[in-house]
Amino acid sequence: MPRSSLQAPSSVVMIRPHHFTPNVETARDNHFQTSAASDPSAVAQAAYAEVSRAAKTLQDAGVRVHLFEDKSTTTPDSVFPNNWFSTHSGGHAAVYPMHAPSRRAERRQDVLEMLKRDYRVQDVIDYSGLEQDNLFLEGTGAMVIDHLERVAYAARSNRTSEILLERFCTHFSYEPVVFDAVDPQGQPIYHTNVLMCIGTDFALIGLDCIPDPNRRREVAERLRRGERNIIPLSPAQIADFAGNAIELQGRDGLVLALSARALRSLNPDQRATLEQHVTLIPLDIPTIEHAGGSVRCMIAGLHLSARTLQTA
Repeated sequence: MPRSSLQAPSSVVMIRPHHFTPNVETARDNHFQTSAASDPSAVAQAAYAEVSRAAKTLQDAGVRVHLFEDKSTTTPDSVFPNNWFSTHSGGHAAVYPMHAPSRRAERRQDVLEMLKRDYRVQDVIDYSGLEQDNLFLEGTGAMVIDHLERVAYAARSNRTSEILLERFCTHFSYEPVVFDAVDPQGQPIYHTNVLMCIGTDFALIGLDCIPDPNRRREVAERLRRGERNIIPLSPAQIADFAGNAIELQGRDGLVLALSARALRSLNPDQRATLEQHVTLIPLDIPTIEHAGGSVRCMIAGLHLSARTLQTA
């Protein structure tokens, strides 16, 4: 029987954009963003095709994909749904406040209604009203959650309020681990999930991006308490989105979804270590990566129990 894990959801939500474009507003603090091709129509078509292929690849591996369409022209980052909601064992979900006003329209009632219809949802805590107080916590972009050890790792940024992080951890029973992380130019890394990925038996993390050596050691030690293999990533590999991956439950066992670019950046030893634990599933998404996010950002994992269909 294939191995399963609380860390690795077997179902996910993805959003397929019809008018994708890198978001000018978020480029102010997302230094992973780059310029896309000049033809907006070509960019949108390429992104649509990349999401379509990615969703099919995951479905072929046995992951249940709930694929929603976004036909709006005012939500350029809608392809990254993990920032506005998350789900947690025991039937819990959260909706989050977003830093950029252009991203707040990404929150969708139809996604939440699907969760309540198809999964056992006990409660939904909505933090989005705290945008009025300039408090932001952009979901599992701002936090990388260890569902096994009950830890929420968070790099400080203007998208991660420590006040709200503490409140979230109190509500959902996680231990907060907060640290500073910067890129080679000394700029704060905007989201924790471009820095690290936690799997069942491994963790990918750009430890060199944590400038305080004491805090760097403490974060590594907390990860090791889960008896995981720690796979350090270089700043160059972080820039190639090697940390922006997600472990999922496939038909034949645990898989790691990551971008083709991220996989190319890994050295043979790193690949070999990962392949001891998961099957690697590279997804080719070069257009979407122009927006400063990669595979992990595109996937909202569902840590919920599916409802059993009632038969007459």
